[in-house]
Amino acid sequence: MQVVDAKRVQEAINQFANQDVYIHLETTNGAYASHYDQTFFSAGAYIRNALVRYELGKITGNGPYRVGLKINIGWIYAEGITHFVIDEQGRLLLAGHDYKGKLAVALEISTTPFE
Repeated sequence: MQVVDAKRVQEAINQFANQDVYIHLETTNGAYASHYDQTFFSAGAYIRNALVRYELGKITGNGPYRVGLKINIGWIYAEGITHFVIDEQGRLLLAGHDYKGKLAVALEISTTPFE
């Protein structure tokens, strides 16, 4: 993955607009951290292969970034994005890593389901 280039990410987001796409969205602050520290409250969210169509997508901020996708009845967004890659299958993979390099958020967009 590369450090976010907002212009390249915005171009990729635009290419997926107004078509059916599959979304993978995941957040975690260390789902298993409470295993080691009982005072740590862990939380996370996960959705995979949600089929959506967004009319507008936007990357904002100066880093870490926020990416929002406007769907017909609301928004999907991920905050804390630091890295991206457009993989060999043409999927846009966005990730946010904390200061220790651990994954905190992921937002992925694809025209085909994620395996």
